[in-house]
Amino acid sequence: MSSRKGIVLAGGSGTRLYPITHSLSKQLLPLYDKPMIYYPLSVLMLAGLREIAIITTPADQDQFRRLLHDGSQWNMSFTYVTQPRPEGLAQAYVLTEEFLGGAASTMVLGDNIFFGHGLPELLRSAAGRAEGGTVFGYRVSDPERYGVVDFDAEGRVLSIEEKPEKPRSNFAVTGIYVLDGSAPARAAKVRPSPRGELEITELLNSYRAEGLLNVERMGRGYAWLDTGTHASLLEAGNFVRTIEDRQNLKMGCPEEIAFAQGWISADELRALAAPYLKTEYGRYLVRVADGA
Repeated sequence: MSSRKGIVLAGGSGTRLYPITHSLSKQLLPLYDKPMIYYPLSVLMLAGLREIAIITTPADQDQFRRLLHDGSQWNMSFTYVTQPRPEGLAQAYVLTEEFLGGAASTMVLGDNIFFGHGLPELLRSAAGRAEGGTVFGYRVSDPERYGVVDFDAEGRVLSIEEKPEKPRSNFAVTGIYVLDGSAPARAAKVRPSPRGELEITELLNSYRAEGLLNVERMGRGYAWLDTGTHASLLEAGNFVRTIEDRQNLKMGCPEEIAFAQGWISADELRALAAPYLKTEYGRYLVRVADGA
């Protein structure tokens, strides 16, 4: 197992997606042919991470366990952590302090979708830094809607501002955070903002103040999709369908990634496919196992 651990933040109440999230976690909603959480989970798997904490609400945890089990089917290890109330992204590091046990971590938000050749290498490069933190900047046309990162020529972060009226750059901070083992202690010092949340911006600024925060730019070959509204959820699903139909390859397929990483055998992959053989998803897994 890697010394670096992963976190998927899949809590929250999903109020922007009501009424469809009244009785179902947003991260369990279907995104074309898979549950939404498969996509951020796959990002961590592509980065080589096998020990992952999944943060959920108390009400939704059983459903996540039914879907993902303990991770052993993919030769991974999942730890479930409950978030009683959504009190900001930085809270994730307070909740996972025991799980991390001083280890560095890569956290991905459970409703963010990433796609692009070279993503594993980008994440591994960021994880290679011995100390500090790394965020990922993505060029957007409307930066005032996001957390905006300004940085120098060496990639050192000069400022991060949440939804600024006058953005200092066109780069939004995406939902991936690569932080060293000091993240929980730093998060514990963050005071609630006026909206009552432990803001991730404040946690990141504690790294920035010490010159320990870097930004990696996601270039034009990457896609970063949010799924926070009904329209963006549909758009993301259509994007996945377009890519999969065009290339005859799956996005966000944990079974395939586990096989490609050498974590499970071809026979184990076929066994995982067996319950799905009435679907294209299951038949795809068989083709992957057969090397077709």
